[in-house]
Amino acid sequence: MSAVRILDKVHVALPANQSYDILIGTNLLASAKLLAPYCDKREVLIVTNPTVAKYHLNTLLQGLGTMCTKLEVVEVIDSEEAKTTPYLEQIYTKMLEHNYSRRSLIIALGGGVIGDLAGYAAATYQRGIDFLQIPTTLLAQVDSSIGGKTAINHKLGKNMIGAFHQPKHVLIDLNVLETLPAREFAAGMAEVIKYGFIFSEEFTTYLETHLERILQRDQQSLAYTIRRCCEFKAQVVAEDEKEQGRRALLNLGHTYGHAIEASQGYGNWLHGEAISTGMMLAAATSLALVKEGLEREAAIDFSPADYHRVKNLLTRAGLPVHIPENMDSQEFLKYMARDKKNLANQIVLVLFARLGQAYVDKRVSHEMITHVINNYNV
Repeated sequence: MSAVRILDKVHVALPANQSYDILIGTNLLASAKLLAPYCDKREVLIVTNPTVAKYHLNTLLQGLGTMCTKLEVVEVIDSEEAKTTPYLEQIYTKMLEHNYSRRSLIIALGGGVIGDLAGYAAATYQRGIDFLQIPTTLLAQVDSSIGGKTAINHKLGKNMIGAFHQPKHVLIDLNVLETLPAREFAAGMAEVIKYGFIFSEEFTTYLETHLERILQRDQQSLAYTIRRCCEFKAQVVAEDEKEQGRRALLNLGHTYGHAIEASQGYGNWLHGEAISTGMMLAAATSLALVKEGLEREAAIDFSPADYHRVKNLLTRAGLPVHIPENMDSQEFLKYMARDKKNLANQIVLVLFARLGQAYVDKRVSHEMITHVINNYNV
């Protein structure tokens, strides 16, 4: 067995005994020593999908060994469709059939869909039980596994049914990225790049200069990149766990992006792909506001040169920057109007103040959004 290597640790500081660590390393899934503090002498349910199970389930089962008093596995479909009520019921049914108690623990072994689904099951089973995040996609490792957002989708909107429920621990094993398809890896890069756009031009520059090594999955470059993203996310979550303020900045590109996901049918555009185009539309909106000279909640210093840096980094990462052919401004507005951030009839957007700083804008008109979409040309 290959040796366990812990390369980095990031602490998520929260009140009321909710704090936890994110461990980044290699060969973590098979480590009984790392799993025992959460799984030893407990009823454990693993939630995964067939694609992840094929590569990683046996490794995790090897790590768990015989430490659990009860151990079951639920495999849901490998699709965004898994984040719906029938698959949530599948988890509840398995736990009820096997008499799982309030002391039970759920392990989410998979990407963002599995983490959201398993986390929401943990948040609601017997009014809340513990869960462990073992993210197997880059997107989940840098974003969705951290911060306690759990949810399922409704046909009228993404993540509309959910709860804040923090994991007890997050294990990020770099080895699992070796089996990740190139398209999924690129989708994860959208969330990586997002952190630079929101919080740090210096990190954006690092990504611009190290992108090829990251895309080649060089473990040293990946470990640094993932740690920085986890640090950004952990700091924001510690300051604003329930997204009442600063955490909303993490939604850069998401209002536009969620509209694409919902309009195209969940899963046809991967989340990161939709967010990539969403960030381009956010950049175009910021430029349009500068051009119009409109006074905003923040001083906008976002230039055409910044716009091209955004576009170039996303395209170099293999991400789309185009609007789906079957979407017009009215289609966008229909779905954007259902976004959770909205206030009454006002669409709330996260935009660029400058490269490396984002802000929440609560006054962008429907007319401005229509103008941006109708005139968008990459």
